[in-house]
Amino acid sequence: MAIECLVIEDDKSMVDLILTVGNDFDQTSFNYVGEEQETALNMILEIKPKIIFINIESVKINFLEFFYEISQYVKDMPKLIALATTKESAYDAFQYNFSLYLLKPLTEYTIRKNLLSILEKIPTKKAESLCLKSNKDFHYLDISNILYLKADNNTTDFFMNDGKVINSYKTLKVFEQSLPENFYRIHKSYIINIDSISRVHFGKSMCIIKNQHKIPFTKTFIDNINTMNKVLSDSAMFTLK
Repeated sequence: MAIECLVIEDDKSMVDLILTVGNDFDQTSFNYVGEEQETALNMILEIKPKIIFINIESVKINFLEFFYEISQYVKDMPKLIALATTKESAYDAFQYNFSLYLLKPLTEYTIRKNLLSILEKIPTKKAESLCLKSNKDFHYLDISNILYLKADNNTTDFFMNDGKVINSYKTLKVFEQSLPENFYRIHKSYIINIDSISRVHFGKSMCIIKNQHKIPFTKTFIDNINTMNKVLSDSAMFTLK
């Protein structure tokens, strides 16, 4: 799910610049409104942004009322970024708990580096389920219960922790691009969940899942295997046999 961001600013050139930079980020979705208090508040309640760029020098907004309204109806206060032409409003920004105070005119570099710094402070919620859609049938899988995926021509079989095998009419490539980072492609026909691995046998080019499923890997995906093994090694306590 994209991180919603909102720009509250009358200067269209400033809005365009922020949106141009913001749209370079895959994880963000940008909207904007002018400096009209009720319209801006309505937009905030509608999209619940995590980040707000706002002209703190606006004479159209009563900021005391504005932030009080937000605090009454928004559970998690968004990160606030002040836009200003002088430093005179810096104290006000501090009082309202702004995260950043940016002086105009802004450059792409200034916007980009500060947006990056804010995004790093926003926790991202991982998807907990995967929806397999076929016509009017919606099948929801608990991602943590997926052991591995196996390609079957142009379809994919999901092997689950409870022993079930669930079929999807999509290729393995589709899921390689959409599954979270704990899933690794290790073979042209297999993607595995690193959390289900009990052994990596380089001599036999094989991964063992839950001490029972033997999944082969190939040299084509050796970089993924090495990365996966390093992740497992870094989180394991080593002993010598």
